[in-house]
Amino acid sequence: MFEKLGGRQAIMVTALMAGLVVLSGCESQADTQDGADQGPPPPEVSVAQVLVEDVELWDAFTGRIEAVETVDLRPRVSGYIDSIHYTEGQDVEKGDVLFTIDPRPYRAELARAEAALQRARAGAELARSEAARAEALAQSRSISREELDQRRAAAATAEADILAAQASADTARLNMAFTEVRAPIAGRTGRALVTPGNLVSEATPLTRIVALDRVHVHFHSDEQAYLRYEAMSRNGERENLRGASFPVRVGLANDVGYPYLGEVDFVDNRLDAEAGTILARAVLDNSEGRFAPGMYARVQLLAGSADDSLLIDDKAVLTDQDRKYVYVVDAEGRAMRRDVQLGRMIDGLRVVTEGLEPTDQVVVSGAQRIFFPGMQVAAQSVDMRGADVTAGEYAAMR
Repeated sequence: MFEKLGGRQAIMVTALMAGLVVLSGCESQADTQDGADQGPPPPEVSVAQVLVEDVELWDAFTGRIEAVETVDLRPRVSGYIDSIHYTEGQDVEKGDVLFTIDPRPYRAELARAEAALQRARAGAELARSEAARAEALAQSRSISREELDQRRAAAATAEADILAAQASADTARLNMAFTEVRAPIAGRTGRALVTPGNLVSEATPLTRIVALDRVHVHFHSDEQAYLRYEAMSRNGERENLRGASFPVRVGLANDVGYPYLGEVDFVDNRLDAEAGTILARAVLDNSEGRFAPGMYARVQLLAGSADDSLLIDDKAVLTDQDRKYVYVVDAEGRAMRRDVQLGRMIDGLRVVTEGLEPTDQVVVSGAQRIFFPGMQVAAQSVDMRGADVTAGEYAAMR
């Protein structure tokens, strides 16, 4: 190309290209410097104002659901099982016939006892007549005093024979009735432990029945909690745990929070020396059939109350070795670190005993984007309780 152009033209083209290169380099440096001055935007975080509420303090324990009444059904007479009258797992009422033992031997024994009773009554009637005749003859001294005493004794013996025969007949009648094994309580049956044709005795278990209209929750309180309750009772801060019905809240393994209410109805009279715990029991309504014996239960026992407590979402709490802290956003939009002292969980929120003020805006989401205290952030306000789905669901459930 330069051969086709003249010398002066070639020099002009070369100078023009060099100018373009220099201009392009200057523009690139300017773009780079502008980008460095601008920097990345501040990270977005969610903040919520500290909640100030009067709260109830609950101590948490674990326990098991137990039946209020449990009966291991056994026969009262021995014999062969004739028939079974219920379906395993069926709910039955008190007095329902569940098993029948072959009644024929007991029917025969009842007939024999009733015949013996009739014989005793006839003998007593004769003895009474003879005693009455002896009394009349004794007035005219026609019989001896000895014979009169014998007639009187025979009449008394005959009356006693009636009582013995009556007792035997009553026993036979009871044994006859006991061939029908009835439910002693209303509840739910277990599996049948025998089948028709098996010989059973008074020691043979037939099935188990549990009453389910109410259930017990057995749980163990640690010794420190027990001592705290006793001290509060002595100081007049609460009633004695043994003398009053204290409320409890119960949740099953798949429940959010503690939706079921009950009350303590028993506290054991001694502590377990090995475990350092004391057994307590609460009673729950089970009219809906929600609870079954053996279920795991989470239990909360009312321990007291606290006014004007500061509450935050537990997800806002961070850990630095052995210290707990949160980030709060000040008026200039800077995230500042605050070391805090924490209390117990209340309805899904954490109590803060030290380190925060009621007006503080706490970072509840996005704290991982804050690399150092004092960093500028873009804060978006949310509700403290609504920031935690679990707490919100629990609040709606209450």
